[in-house]
Formats: sequence, structure tokens, C-alpha cells
Amino acid sequence: MQASRALIASALAGLVAAGTLAAAPAMAADKEKCYGVATAGKNDCANAMGTHSCAGQSTKDKDPGDWKYVAKGTCEKMGGALTAGK
Repeated sequence: MQASRALIASALAGLVAAGTLAAAPAMAADKEKCYGVATAGKNDCANAMGTHSCAGQSTKDKDPGDWKYVAKGTCEKMGGALTAGK
């Protein structure tokens, strides 16, 4: 009984992960990384300078090494850049 519950839980986790991975390319198609627009604690992933390695770890507003996803074509209009600054 315990083994079958573990198997079912594992199978469900795999299906959820597969669905998440399948949605990622579609999301990326209409988004772009925009550096220098994230506010403190609102970045989407690791800092380009290597000062932190995860989302939500930025410590200052508009750090040129921190990025977040924005709608394609809007980054520079927001004052950001498509590549990391120094």
C-alpha cells in the first residue's frame, strides 16, 4: 500500500513537471530578459555578476546585473537593457 502511494505521487509529480517544462518555451517566446529594471527582491533569476544565484535575491532597485522577464519589445522602453550592465 505504501509503495503504491509513493509510485502514484511520483507519477503525478512527473506529470506536473512535464507540463511546466512544456509551458516554458511558450512563455519564453513572448518574453525577454530585461536587465536593470527589477526592484529589490523582485528579480527573476541569478545575477549576471554572480553576486547571488536565485530569484528574489536582488538587494537594490534597478541593478544592471539583475533581470526580470518582460513582454517582448518593452525592455528598452522601460529604461532597461537586453544585456547585463556593469
